[in-house]
Amino acid sequence: MLANHRLLLRVFLCILVVFVTWIALSTRGAVETGESKTYAADAKLADGLASWEQVSSVLTSPRCINCHTATNYPQQGDDRHRHFANVIRGSDGKGVPGLHCVSCHQESNADSTGVPGGHHWHLAPRSMRWQDVNDQPLSSAAVCRAVTDSSKNHGLDGPGLLKHHEEEPLVLWAWNPGRRPDGTVRTLPPITHAEFVDATRRWVEAGTPCPPGR
Repeated sequence: MLANHRLLLRVFLCILVVFVTWIALSTRGAVETGESKTYAADAKLADGLASWEQVSSVLTSPRCINCHTATNYPQQGDDRHRHFANVIRGSDGKGVPGLHCVSCHQESNADSTGVPGGHHWHLAPRSMRWQDVNDQPLSSAAVCRAVTDSSKNHGLDGPGLLKHHEEEPLVLWAWNPGRRPDGTVRTLPPITHAEFVDATRRWVEAGTPCPPGR
């Protein structure tokens, strides 16, 4: 009888050890899985923020920011000086009667005169301004908030922003800006269009994160 009790006790202890070991391994696995997921999420966020900085470098380059103004006029040149002939925005960003943007800016660049051109040439709305009234570029965080605000960007979500960056004619123009009146070629954004689209895609896949700050 005593031998049977000892056998049962050993069996019980073995089962208890196996159960405790299983619990410990399961808990460790859950912790490691949680840590792995956290690491992956952090890495994705970091990649998204790094990708945004690439996107921002294009948006705040002269080829883009000259038309994304907070002022009542467009800008010109790499030094972003005021548009000649006292051109002003007008109520819809297309100029004023007698001096509409499309009066001079045609569907394509006029390299013989140095006048750039593209489809539906116009200023971006003030909701998409990427500089302040003193012509100073906004911070990366402020530009990001504006770009991702669907109440300001014509209702575009992440995929919509990606498509806009891929296909919008005036976006594409930035990499085909033609020549200046003196015949020299206008400078391009700091990265290629393919790199810009790839950065936008990675930023969108990360959830369009914006950097902290004002």
